[in-house]
Amino acid sequence: MTQTFQQLGVPADLIRGIEALGIEQPTEIQTLAIPFLIQEGSDLIAQAQTGTGKTAAFGLPLLTRIDPDNPTIQALIIAPVRELAKQIGKQLFRYTKYCEEKIFVEVAAGGDQIEDQIKRLQRPTQILVATPGRLMDLLDAQLDLGAVRYLILDEADEMISMGFRRELGRIFEETKGRRSTWLFSATFQDKVRQMVEDNMSADAKHIKVEKARVVNPNIRHEYVICAREHKDDYICQYLLRHGGERGLIFCRTRAGAQRLGLELEKKGLSVGVLQGDLSQRERDKLMRGFKKARTNYLIATDVAARGIDVEGLAFVIHHQLPDQFQYYTHRAGRTARAGKTGTSLCLIEPDERKAITVLENELGVRFKLVE
Repeated sequence: MTQTFQQLGVPADLIRGIEALGIEQPTEIQTLAIPFLIQEGSDLIAQAQTGTGKTAAFGLPLLTRIDPDNPTIQALIIAPVRELAKQIGKQLFRYTKYCEEKIFVEVAAGGDQIEDQIKRLQRPTQILVATPGRLMDLLDAQLDLGAVRYLILDEADEMISMGFRRELGRIFEETKGRRSTWLFSATFQDKVRQMVEDNMSADAKHIKVEKARVVNPNIRHEYVICAREHKDDYICQYLLRHGGERGLIFCRTRAGAQRLGLELEKKGLSVGVLQGDLSQRERDKLMRGFKKARTNYLIATDVAARGIDVEGLAFVIHHQLPDQFQYYTHRAGRTARAGKTGTSLCLIEPDERKAITVLENELGVRFKLVE
């Protein structure tokens, strides 16, 4: 029997906030995590993919544990990239829309002036959402984390893969007075496991959302067998056939994304390319244009696309399958949001058919061959 947020222990004012966002039924990770974090609040290790509702799973309980009368930083949330940090900060703000007592959330990430962030953090701030690199800069500028009671690591495996192991070590050291650590990770590679053993309670609660249950059921999974030299033309024809729809196209490399962008522009298609060479200002401008539908299609690499949250995307196209299967869930989850349906289309070469079978078995989904 499906539980409600009220049955999970979420206060009425926060329920009003999430219902205003169209969130009515808890996801599996929320059902498992929220009651424990509200009632116990001790160390938690949660394994769940992107798109499973992790922000509400830790955000709603966290908001119940913050003292609005205490102006110091009581909770620190660490996210791997700027876009995800800002997305978390925005969601926490939205959750508290109907709360009588104000809880102040600040986001500190690269790409914004650190001087402005330092000034904002001199005001009452109960929750700080930060990326590891920018937090190091703020600590060097004498940011005090001594009052932090709750440390939340979102996408811990991503942060380690991106080389932030040393930074995370310092964060654990700077928050020694914390009551608990809540760690969320899609995978548990050895380095994540070691970090858990070194910094978290041996009695930490473990929860896991099975892979076969993390994929949005509103996504149609399709594949087409296509020789490498014909992929650009196939994508172009697909976009022309679906002229009234908008979507994301994933490439494995930066060079591949740039090359495909040039090819589609030659066909007169409205496309932007999101890749690591862009300055933060260029990236922000590109994302604003895409969110406001001034650009119909966005081409991105897996790393550059972290944290993208754009509503109303009808499809995701995979120019190549991702290097790691967990990224397929990240990519496909950009469509079929807010109860809508969407398509995830993979372009595979003739000798890659077995990779589709592996994806089906790993994620518990079925792919339809498009002739």
